[in-house]
Amino acid sequence: MKNPLDLEAAVSRRSLLKGMGATAGLATLPGVLAACGGDDNGGSSSTPAAGGTAEKKAVGTVTFGSNASDAVPKASYEKVFADFKTATGGDVKVNTVDHNTFQEQINSYLQGKPDDAFTWFAGYRMQFFAQKGLATDISDVWEKVGGNYSDALKKASTGLDGKQYFIPFYYYPWALFYRKSVFEKNGYEIPKTLDDLKTLAGQMQKDGLAPIGFADKDGWPAMGTFDILNLRINGYDFHVNLMAGKESWQDPKVATVFNTWKELLPFHQDGALGRTWQEAAQGLSSKKSGMYLLGMFVGQQFEGAAHDDLDFFAFPEIDSNVGMDTLDAPIDGFMISKDPKNADGAKALMEYLASAKAQQIYLGSDPNNIATAKDADTSSYTPLQQKAVELVSNASNITQFMDRDTRPDFASTVMIPALQDFIKNPNDVSGLQKKIEDQKKTIFTS
Repeated sequence: MKNPLDLEAAVSRRSLLKGMGATAGLATLPGVLAACGGDDNGGSSSTPAAGGTAEKKAVGTVTFGSNASDAVPKASYEKVFADFKTATGGDVKVNTVDHNTFQEQINSYLQGKPDDAFTWFAGYRMQFFAQKGLATDISDVWEKVGGNYSDALKKASTGLDGKQYFIPFYYYPWALFYRKSVFEKNGYEIPKTLDDLKTLAGQMQKDGLAPIGFADKDGWPAMGTFDILNLRINGYDFHVNLMAGKESWQDPKVATVFNTWKELLPFHQDGALGRTWQEAAQGLSSKKSGMYLLGMFVGQQFEGAAHDDLDFFAFPEIDSNVGMDTLDAPIDGFMISKDPKNADGAKALMEYLASAKAQQIYLGSDPNNIATAKDADTSSYTPLQQKAVELVSNASNITQFMDRDTRPDFASTVMIPALQDFIKNPNDVSGLQKKIEDQKKTIFTS
């Protein structure tokens, strides 16, 4: 199978910034995702204008599969869909499923009786399902909304056949988050190098803090640690080629990544495999952890003054020849399933979700992401959002995240258990590398 990463699943900084805020069946589980396959759709429809102010016409009911199971994003979507109804008269019947269950069972869901539209991710993971014929071509929607997106975002929404299958909604960078008040109280300084980070972590331990909050009960968070270490040690090109199956996991460069991580593990919060990311975020919120490597959505676990106290910095430099100008900044959005019962209504929803109005309504309740629409008003961004835009502005390359930059089956069946095995036993790096490589060869040649 041709690798979707050959079409630039990761995007360059310059083209990215033109449109990303720089302007200021489950068939086996019918009661879960397949439950809202939809049976009350109907009516002719017309798509709303990009601003979401089109004349009301019969859009009908659109069923929508959502992975936004946490309280903040779930409530934010409710506001967005309420405005969609005001703008178009269309209803959105939401089928919310636990985030990790959604991701783990998406393949069987899309092959069963899926909802009309669903939340998903840009780049490789979008291309994978488009190539399998499990998504609807929405190039006609892009003809209407494409002017409000950068070329890079269009690439990230394009399948191997050159057609568009995805509507970007927001993005969020990964970084090391911390409480400003904790740093100020203890006189901590932002580390510029890996040695600085280790020194800081050691001091945090002396001060009674878990230096780096850590959680991997759900399998995916540790991928972010591998990503950033590989990017800092081996650079962007090696990383994306490794994710694409073009480099060997037994390469000494990969051993360096794991061995560097092994040196950092003593500074990580104990018991990671029994902790969710939300629980780890609470450790940072309660000032029991000093730092936490995660996406900016971590802010969903902070409220009021605690949210105002939240800040972040880019993971520090490891090799001066590589630098620190690459980071994960995943793009989230929406797709339409194959053969939706209300195709016109689903496309009307996609067009609305592409608007700055829809994205700003969402961010008004969940200010932990950055809008993708070019004309989104950034004047109301929080300092955290503004800093996120700046971080992305200074990045030469953007990656999507391991489970989005590689084959979904490789990420879920190989890398999740492999990284958890490493966390449990970091002393057999060569054995782990061989195990990953052997499985990679089987999967990538299938």
